[in-house]
Amino acid sequence: MATPSKMKLIPALILGLFANYASASGFQLIEQNASGLGNAYAGSAAIADNASTIFYNPAGMTQLKDREFSTGLAAVGTSFKFTNNGSSTGLLNSAGDGGDGGGWGFVPNAYMSWALNKDLYVGVGMGAPFGMKTEYANPWVGAAQATMFDVKTYNINPSVAYRVNDQVSLGAGVSWQRLTADYTRQVAVNTTTNVNSPLALDLQGDAWGWNVGALFTVSPETKIGVSYRSATSYDLTGNINVTGPSAITNATLSSGAHASLKLPDMFILSGTHQLNNKWQLLGDVSWTGWSSIPKIDIYRSSGTLAQTLDTEFRDTWRVAVGANYQYSADVKLKYGIAYDETPVKSAAYRLVSLPDNNRLWLSTGAQWTPSKGSVFDFGVTYLYLKDSEINNNQAALGRGTVKGSYAASAWILGVQYSHAF
Repeated sequence: MATPSKMKLIPALILGLFANYASASGFQLIEQNASGLGNAYAGSAAIADNASTIFYNPAGMTQLKDREFSTGLAAVGTSFKFTNNGSSTGLLNSAGDGGDGGGWGFVPNAYMSWALNKDLYVGVGMGAPFGMKTEYANPWVGAAQATMFDVKTYNINPSVAYRVNDQVSLGAGVSWQRLTADYTRQVAVNTTTNVNSPLALDLQGDAWGWNVGALFTVSPETKIGVSYRSATSYDLTGNINVTGPSAITNATLSSGAHASLKLPDMFILSGTHQLNNKWQLLGDVSWTGWSSIPKIDIYRSSGTLAQTLDTEFRDTWRVAVGANYQYSADVKLKYGIAYDETPVKSAAYRLVSLPDNNRLWLSTGAQWTPSKGSVFDFGVTYLYLKDSEINNNQAALGRGTVKGSYAASAWILGVQYSHAF
């Protein structure tokens, strides 16, 4: 039998597989399947064509076969290139644009659903709904504000769905979610000799949430889906570690740490319409409650405030439209476009750890059915972001001002296998 210490290691090891990079606005990851990637996730709460509907709308399970399994992987490559325009380094002796703050990460997912009878279904989904990473190379003019920021989540979502009648299905689920956050920056230790030291913060914690959904079959050709995923509130604990040349300074600045974080809720309204035997149209409107994170206060174990991340996030909207074309009996082609708002209010509140902006999704993909019950999905998306201005002034706190602009973009590649039996 596993000991308690070994059992605690299991979620940590699983979590290590999720190297997450933000692709939706803020640090949200909507890439919970590859089947929707080619449509820019238009129709996500109404399409219900494989077990991944568990994440977007659990009511969609009533549209599936008796038993279905789906698993996939999305590769997300981001690019954040900074151009300086009058930054100051505060107490640090630092310069440089930090190279490319983006990189590649991977977002896996897996789902299973079962029909208990003709109207009642259960299922479970596993994925990573939030995540991001930015990391700058030396030298970096913004090193006093952040050199690396890495957030990972892991979500397990058991769900149930019930077919009320041929027109209405309802679904609900609960979520256990694990979050880890790692943040590093440089602190000035000796302004005379210009010796700086790295400060590393790590936080982790668990939280519970829930989700509900409904699917309406308006006609044989038209479906409307609606779903809501709750906010998740974390009490995070961890450590602040300073590892510089002075043992006294390291001991003084290092301590335990804790913070509270409320990840946002999300509402989706989707529709699909089978135009004819070749074309299917899809649409999506979603809202994310990012104002749940106006700031993040990080406290030392003594109770004193160590640092505040002033996010001042605002709620956001995302709109997507897409189409599927049945090219042949076993090949379907997919297209989509979406506009995704950023939660960042202005250049003054744009963080070097999250140089986010409004983005346009340009997506395409294909679905291949090689045999009865087996389906492969492939998708690719290019995210276009307009240049992001930043003027984050933390000079009063000794962390200088980062002023300039970011040229940003991203690619998402996805693959998925689904099987009904």
